[in-house]
Amino acid sequence: MPWRIGPAERAAGARPDPYRVWLSEVMLQQTTVAAVRDYFRRFTARWPDVAALAAAEDAEVMAEWAGLGYYARARNLLKCARVVAGEHGGRFPASRDGLLKLPGIGPYTAAAIAAIAYDEAATVVDGNVERVIARLRHVETPLPSAKPALTDLAAELTPQDRPGDHAQAMMDLGATICTPRNPACSLCPLEGFCAARAAGVQAELPRKVPKAQKPTRFGIAYLGRRVDGAWLLERRPDKGLLGGMLGWPGSDWGAAPLPAPPVAADWRALGGEVRHTFTHFHLRLSVMLAELPAGVTPERGYFVPRDTFRPADLPTVMRKAYDLAQSGLAEN
Repeated sequence: MPWRIGPAERAAGARPDPYRVWLSEVMLQQTTVAAVRDYFRRFTARWPDVAALAAAEDAEVMAEWAGLGYYARARNLLKCARVVAGEHGGRFPASRDGLLKLPGIGPYTAAAIAAIAYDEAATVVDGNVERVIARLRHVETPLPSAKPALTDLAAELTPQDRPGDHAQAMMDLGATICTPRNPACSLCPLEGFCAARAAGVQAELPRKVPKAQKPTRFGIAYLGRRVDGAWLLERRPDKGLLGGMLGWPGSDWGAAPLPAPPVAADWRALGGEVRHTFTHFHLRLSVMLAELPAGVTPERGYFVPRDTFRPADLPTVMRKAYDLAQSGLAEN
């Protein structure tokens, strides 16, 4: 993992960089290591420290984040970087309590930075650790109700010596051995201490309250391409879903969205639809396409020239709409 220092670096006296720990932990929230790895490398190559990130343009950061999802994280990333650079001299607070005062840093991230970067005996509990503790101590209470008890039990195991290594070992144990399905108990160094293993119920824990069924919302996206190849886009409001990201002008997302074309044109519906799932709902998006004349003035949005438009700057759902439009253009 590119955000960790190796044994040779540690032996030479290197310490984890709080900036890299913070960035990786924010990126890893509800996102897999495989998805994060390349994003992390690009971010640290472009913005190698918190001061560089604080000075970055919002649009550049949001574009680099495109596709990683949960875009409020990127907005909070910038807010936090600017507070650290402007109010803390470019240095992250060295304690969990101090870190909690920064924008976008909650209990888990604060504990992870404090333990890994500063050797504070802070208890780090993510989904992997919850699973390990639930099995190790045979906790039958379902999640999310069990979270406080699991945190308390994890705190009992947090050592004063090398708490950062302990935290990462617990997370790695859950990610690689004590996995949600088919845990590899025979490889686990804690097998002999695991109460759930002794009871034969390790694969059933942690128990979870069944999730409510997600509703489905509908919407319309308008993809307008000017005769010179420029695309009509708009930047979404900072607050709300996909806040601050580039996207296609469109309708509201609801049960029965009303047409809302950004400019009068001969809009035609493309066959098929875009389907995308967010945290709290499924989205089914109809896509309308139009060729726009030179000199047209849209009611909202702005044109991005063909040579500067990058589909990779779009969030995933908007990129799906673009891919569908490309198919429609190819058929003409």
